[in-house]
Amino acid sequence: MNKALFLDRDGVINEDDSYIYKKEQFRFVDCIFELCKFYQDRGYLIIVVTNQSGIARGYYTQEDFLHVSVWMSEQFEKHGVKITHIYHCPHHPEITGSCRCRKPSPGMLIDAKKEYDIDMKNSIMIGDKERDIEAAIGAGVEDTVLFTCKENIVSKARRVICEYKELLC
Repeated sequence: MNKALFLDRDGVINEDDSYIYKKEQFRFVDCIFELCKFYQDRGYLIIVVTNQSGIARGYYTQEDFLHVSVWMSEQFEKHGVKITHIYHCPHHPEITGSCRCRKPSPGMLIDAKKEYDIDMKNSIMIGDKERDIEAAIGAGVEDTVLFTCKENIVSKARRVICEYKELLC
């Protein structure tokens, strides 16, 4: 079985500036490449699981999302990191109805588990919202990390961090 480093996108890989769909808008979070390389070198697959309700809202298209995803993956490759897969949920419950993929539902993580034979118990999820943590827990991921610099956060996450350096040990 494989282990994975699951990452939310907006707020974890890139600064969350609301509905990012162009490379010109994309600003990588400090140390994201080093973090992913650290875990990749320890045998983790790098898998992105991201809600993208901007598609359902009509702010950008599926094609826009795929273009920026290819570009993002290329930037990781330049830093020696292979993103194994990018799962995304294009839905929004008020527009498209409920679905099994939108976090906090664990659908995207469960799909990854099946597709890549992932040992969820020995995998890690990093998210910046509680729904990321809930999705991971629902999929059986025990090592959950909430990435936020807000103080006095109550979370189900195993760890709450403000900088990725805290995970590089």
